[in-house]
Amino acid sequence: MKIVFMGTPDFAVPSLDALIRAGYEVAAVVTQPDRPSGRGKVLTPPPVKIAAEAAGISVLQPSKIRTEEFFAELSSYSPDLICVTAYGRILPKSILDLPKFGCVNVHASLLPKYRGAAPINWAIVRGESVTGVTTMLMDEGMDTGGMLLRREVAIEEDDTGEMLSQKLSAVGGDLLIETLPLHIEGKLRPEKQDESQATFAPIIKKEDGLIDWSQPAIDIRNLVRGMLPWPGAYTSLDGKMLKIFRASVSEGEGRPGSVVRSSGGALRVATGEGTLDILELQIEGGKRLDAAAFLAGRKIAPGTILGAA
Repeated sequence: MKIVFMGTPDFAVPSLDALIRAGYEVAAVVTQPDRPSGRGKVLTPPPVKIAAEAAGISVLQPSKIRTEEFFAELSSYSPDLICVTAYGRILPKSILDLPKFGCVNVHASLLPKYRGAAPINWAIVRGESVTGVTTMLMDEGMDTGGMLLRREVAIEEDDTGEMLSQKLSAVGGDLLIETLPLHIEGKLRPEKQDESQATFAPIIKKEDGLIDWSQPAIDIRNLVRGMLPWPGAYTSLDGKMLKIFRASVSEGEGRPGSVVRSSGGALRVATGEGTLDILELQIEGGKRLDAAAFLAGRKIAPGTILGAA
């Protein structure tokens, strides 16, 4: 049983590790090209590449996958199965049809909910209390293939996008190893997704993190949690970007966006419904601080409007 694994970010590494630990022959790994990263724009390999090279597995990094050259290179490994976890591109029919047992995908949601690139973040932002992982037999659509197995995972009240991603990635690796023998032996019948229940989780853009103070405090707190690690939820103060990393909901009222308390180590802001206690934040050009430390070095008068143009 020769497997080719396709994946790119940290989320995909546990799936690759699980295949290796389970004794599968991973003939090659396909991942995205190295990209400039950080302030210095240093060319950085994807986490999956690092994991594959550490395991002595051949790595392919095509800039385009819909070419005859890449198809020929992939075909040379004669994969019986392709496993895909957060690779980052939709596979063409030629690749989907290449392996005998098809292409099995690990997706970080309970399909058909949250199809797309950022299911973890959007599940938190939209206030879900439960999400999960689905394995599916891929087709030409975006996360539309027949479902094989699903595993529910609770979203805890303080989970951030980063924390939930770590949980789901571990579950994904386990579910993949549970799925493969059942799929290969023909014991799983792919379940058609209910299109009427489908929701979407588009790729996160920087502007998605902008706080709308007219929204309820609970929704803003969910945004704060869901937009981590990038881009973070943000507003502005005195013309500078103000990122919020942790917050809690409290009772109260006032003009949305107005500071209603800035003493005793507490920074409380009115929203469209209730108030938001900002617990950890960072002003543009400054350090990430808890509210008490931030207020110790910066006076913010009650009535100050956050996000004012």
